Amino acid sequence: MNIDTHTAQSSMLPPLPERMRPRELSEYVGQKHLVGEGCILRNMITSGNLSSFILWGPPGAGKTTLAGIIASSLKRDFYTLSAVSAGVKDVRDVIEKAKGRSVFSKGAAPILFIDEIHRFSKSQQDALLGAVENGTIVLIGATTENPSFEVITPLLSRCQVFVLKSLEVEDLQTLLDRALREDVLLKEKEIEVTQKEAIFRYSGGDARKLLNILEIVVDSFAGKEGKVTIDNKTVTDCVQENIAIYDKDGEMHYDIISAFIKSIRGSDPNAAVYYLARMLDGGEDPLFIARRLCLSASEDVGLANPNALLLANACFQVVHQIGMPEARIPLAEVTVYLASSPKSNASYLAIEKALAAAKEDRVKAVPLYLRNAPTKLMEDLGYADGYKYAHDYPGHFVDLEFMPQGLEGTVFYEPAPNPHEDRLKAYLKACWPKYYL
Repeated sequence: MNIDTHTAQSSMLPPLPERMRPRELSEYVGQKHLVGEGCILRNMITSGNLSSFILWGPPGAGKTTLAGIIASSLKRDFYTLSAVSAGVKDVRDVIEKAKGRSVFSKGAAPILFIDEIHRFSKSQQDALLGAVENGTIVLIGATTENPSFEVITPLLSRCQVFVLKSLEVEDLQTLLDRALREDVLLKEKEIEVTQKEAIFRYSGGDARKLLNILEIVVDSFAGKEGKVTIDNKTVTDCVQENIAIYDKDGEMHYDIISAFIKSIRGSDPNAAVYYLARMLDGGEDPLFIARRLCLSASEDVGLANPNALLLANACFQVVHQIGMPEARIPLAEVTVYLASSPKSNASYLAIEKALAAAKEDRVKAVPLYLRNAPTKLMEDLGYADGYKYAHDYPGHFVDLEFMPQGLEGTVFYEPAPNPHEDRLKAYLKACWPKYYL
């Protein structure tokens, strides 16, 4: 194919990510915990018993693709709305269409896919409730934001939430190989990939970003003779030349918020407030930033400075009340405060260890003496028998085993070395010298 013909053909085709979008579940890459053999979404597709759900995950994880594959596999009517542009009238129009179409689908409810459902207002989400409740539609929502914060409780209670993960390196490798082997344009070229670290790193687990970078790199060789060689330097040069400015709806959003949180964690207030400025200048939702500050206060500062969470939560409330541009001031205050605070992730590590133990054995019995005995039968069975009320003892402490059998003496919380937790450790050591040495 000569260059002119290739250019003309390329201009008539959709971008590479769209050309490579999977149409069947067998082509879908990643999210094995949801679509692998015996997993919940695959079982839904296999059985045809589809219920409403929300897909929560980062960009490029395959939310939109998965919704389309499910509709195609089940041969359901499929309606799509974008929360960015749709209003209440659009929602109601789709519901009316769905009422009519379900008759022709042998009772199978049409699927309504709403991209960026976190952008729907309360009134827009309210308009969905009746149709979801009575089965007129099966709702599939896609969001990059925590549904607990962004989706109203009545709608959330009617939907399951499935969490999608960023793609692993082996998933990215599969996508790269498939694009080079199957794409209508790329398979006609002589392309050699000698280094992959940069293209995988810049992709950040995002399938769309991977394929966009691949297309940009290949296009950079247009008009040149010979083989297309993809290596780390070529990828880096191309990405730096084509990098987008901050876009709250786009890929840079996640790079900047990541740098922001890591700067706070790394105790660099200057870098943290710089990335804060980048986000605010780009039009980022200040409440999104305030929520991340609350998370950072718990995960990264923790008990090294318990006031951090109080201040972060107060910041969230203030930002909600005053909005921009004034919100920039409390956001900056808390950003600098968190970055300048001592750090501890001891509470975070404690809950992760405890969750692992809880999942390992979900049926460990609570000791009888720790149970309430509201009835005579329970009292006769020994419920609450032997419980010692801590406030009746010196120092408001009594040496009593609170763990279930088999977990006695397990230590989940290990205080980090900082002034506040040193005091906590001294207290715990005095109470539990057999556990805290």
